[in-house]
Amino acid sequence: QVQLVESGGGLVQPGGSLRLSCAASGFTVGYYALSWFRQAPGKEREGVSCISMRDGSTSYADSVKGRFTISRDNAKKTVYLQMNSLKPEDTAVYYCATRLSCSDYDPPGYWGQGTQVTVSS
Repeated sequence: QVQLVESGGGLVQPGGSLRLSCAASGFTVGYYALSWFRQAPGKEREGVSCISMRDGSTSYADSVKGRFTISRDNAKKTVYLQMNSLKPEDTAVYYCATRLSCSDYDPPGYWGQGTQVTVSS
């Protein structure tokens, strides 16, 4: 069965960095895209970044451009989210999800369990 397992969350001070990982299994990752979403308490879930496992093309939310970098390792079936210059407003549960592509018209399919990121001094 499809499984997405996120890891790498934690507590970090403003300005710090974290790297999240999403390990996928149960499907042929090269046919899909993998996205990162996040949801803060009391807020709607929002898309953060997406990468095509087919050709490596990427997209980012405006709020994270220049600070976050998404990457992939198809051999390991893993996607990474390098988060630098973290701000308190980045605090959220971060989820990994499968999509057919990074197009806004392709909604997420399978979800991971999420990993908590807290940015606080």
